[in-house]
Amino acid sequence: MRRLAILGSTGSVGTSTLEVVAAHPDSFQIAALAARDNLDLLEVQVRRHAPRLVSVGSETGARELRRRLGRTPTEVAWGTPGLLQAAGDAGADLVVSAIVGAAGLLPTMRAVAAGKDVALANKESLVVAGDLVTAEARARGVRILPVDSEHSAIFQCLAESGAGQVRRIILTASGGPFRTRPRATFASITPEEALKHPNWSMGKKVTIDSATLMNKGLEVIEAHWLFGVPVDQVDVIIHPQSIIHSLVEYVDGSLLAQLGVPDMRVPIQYALTYPERRPNAVPRLALETLTGLTFEAVDREKFPCLDLAYEAALAGGSAPAVLNAANEVAVERFLNRRIGFDEIPTLIRKALDAHPRRAVGTVEEILEVDREVRRRLEDY
Repeated sequence: MRRLAILGSTGSVGTSTLEVVAAHPDSFQIAALAARDNLDLLEVQVRRHAPRLVSVGSETGARELRRRLGRTPTEVAWGTPGLLQAAGDAGADLVVSAIVGAAGLLPTMRAVAAGKDVALANKESLVVAGDLVTAEARARGVRILPVDSEHSAIFQCLAESGAGQVRRIILTASGGPFRTRPRATFASITPEEALKHPNWSMGKKVTIDSATLMNKGLEVIEAHWLFGVPVDQVDVIIHPQSIIHSLVEYVDGSLLAQLGVPDMRVPIQYALTYPERRPNAVPRLALETLTGLTFEAVDREKFPCLDLAYEAALAGGSAPAVLNAANEVAVERFLNRRIGFDEIPTLIRKALDAHPRRAVGTVEEILEVDREVRRRLEDY
């Protein structure tokens, strides 16, 4: 029986994780759940899975949830202390880190420092602090198991091969909803249009990142840290069908790919059960029904966010944290209709230009960079 803490339990990855848990009741026990403010869903989750601890975003939310739960013995915590308690002190064997954005860094680091294996869906932890997170994991003997479908695919294709045998990693991208839309019309794109991903069902922030291809840029940085491959050996290619989830090209020219239906329950389950594989109810990929698998190069003028991510990754130091903070601000402003879709990369470019790159050696230094960027962008 594996005990799980799920951080971000009411989000897309969190709810899918609980579906996997429900399908394997003899394999998993929920030790802790953490969410921000979706109390209705969180209450249902607590009653169904009876965690030892649940954490919410605010003290007000904690009081309300405690009232709703009545005599239910689950401990209710709140805020950053509650989140860190869920990550490191709730008796979990494996922590599913599925909080969106830089907010996931502290609890991810807490889980690693507590010696917990981490099923990582919060790519931003590695984007902004990959060196620190991976170094701590090595020191603690902790496994970081990828949950993103692309990184799960790479993980499976690499098997026991060392990075020295790899020529390059190839991340596939669907191209999002605007792959064929003329760039000249990007200024008129609405949030509603950008949230209609052609293949995947995800949270709002990740869906917008997929529309700008920033999500793929963040995944490039994540792959660099997860697999020890230089940034310039991680490529991105458009694959509209989202059947091949990513590939590894070896030095002898062999290409290994992982294929499957676009359903997050598959990589989630693999992370939860690794190194074993278990049956599931996810629809099978019927090869005979496929009419074709196609590929195309990324139009980098149309989607400049990808190159911004490469630039920040190669610059290193504080640059990835600047990139991530600026992107989070830009996406939020776009969703709130304060800027246009075409202004997202412009805002990120301004932030990278305005913030001199510097060395960062601690989590607090990285979080300070994050705060500085957000304060500076208040004037834009």
